[in-house]
Amino acid sequence: MIKDTVKKEGVTVDSTKYFQGIGRRKTSTASVRIYPSAKTSFVINEKDLPTYFPTAELQLIANDAFTKAKISAKFKVSAMMSGGGIHSQAEALRHGIARALLVYDAELRKNLKKEGFLKRDPRAKERRKFGLKKARKSPQWSKR
Repeated sequence: MIKDTVKKEGVTVDSTKYFQGIGRRKTSTASVRIYPSAKTSFVINEKDLPTYFPTAELQLIANDAFTKAKISAKFKVSAMMSGGGIHSQAEALRHGIARALLVYDAELRKNLKKEGFLKRDPRAKERRKFGLKKARKSPQWSKR
């Protein structure tokens, strides 16, 4: 989605251009907007990247879409996250960024698809069945 300058009642309102994508993983959802900018920065649920994702591994996962797409442009990333755990949220963010980059430039599809960032990972926790302790674990069996 792209927004442009709008003239309203003699006052020019400059609404910035952005590209939007939604990423999902397990029960996590990330609504991502990327704005062209001078340097890459992240704002996730009104927190910066190192505050929201404290470990280097999670920060790398969040940045993967930019690094693996081999893109020279810089973006300001704004994301609203909900649901799931911290690791699945990082992967949902990566999925959302990849989808937003596709809206920005369709030529990036080849690199992003090769890395597997465009496919939603369908793996989720299996539901618990009645008569069992967990999804597949059964109660202890005793002969007598």
